[in-house]
Amino acid sequence: MPRTDPRIHREVVSYVRRSARMNPSQSKAWEAHAARLVVDVPQRELSTSVHPDARVDWERVFGRRAPLAVEIGSGRGEALVALAQSHPEWNIVAFEVFTPAVASTLSRISRHGVDNVRIVLANGVEGLGVLFAPGSVAELWTFFPDPWHKPRHHKRRLVSPEFAALVASRLAAEGAWRLATDWSDYAEHMRAVLDAAPGLINPHDGWAPRLAERPITKYEARGLAAGRTIRDLTYRPRPPVVGDLVHRTPRPDATGGVPL
Repeated sequence: MPRTDPRIHREVVSYVRRSARMNPSQSKAWEAHAARLVVDVPQRELSTSVHPDARVDWERVFGRRAPLAVEIGSGRGEALVALAQSHPEWNIVAFEVFTPAVASTLSRISRHGVDNVRIVLANGVEGLGVLFAPGSVAELWTFFPDPWHKPRHHKRRLVSPEFAALVASRLAAEGAWRLATDWSDYAEHMRAVLDAAPGLINPHDGWAPRLAERPITKYEARGLAAGRTIRDLTYRPRPPVVGDLVHRTPRPDATGGVPL
């Protein structure tokens, strides 16, 4: 007989959900800090999803107006907390889907006295599209996303033409998308996809210098120990084009007037 029960549509995501079991120190950190630092958002069917009608007032959440930075896949928060310390003038939103990793991040935030970070326990791709207005993100970080080595799994890779278009729409005019990976094939994949993205430009015309504030995390150290090369990339939104001319605000000339 044909099935009559509705099938649940399985979304293709760039991660596999691991165990949510926390150790005692993680549980303690969660109980102490989650209510203040973890932002709950409405979900769809999946526990890591973001409902398309979800909205967050980030100025209210942080209690101030400041440039927004976003990290997708913040892990245990090593890079996140270091960058937050380097840029106290930013409001930083981190997306992570693994509860124990978020709990470890909460502990790290508390130990370092950081107060400009909030965490969303959800799919960062959906979160970026739903919870942030076009042109509102000053910095986006995707450090060491899962490379999904097997060809049949390449569709799970975070960096794709569709995601590139979303990022280009959410970045502020002078914003930056910073990426890093220790897998050469994924690095080349990133460059091929993003160099071809119509809404983005590579200001370095190749690999970017390492972001000075980004620390060497335990994950990166393992890659280095295995002899892998770390590749960094930076992309910025392409300026809007009017006809054949790039539309920019005219700069004053030497006399202080605006050239015609």
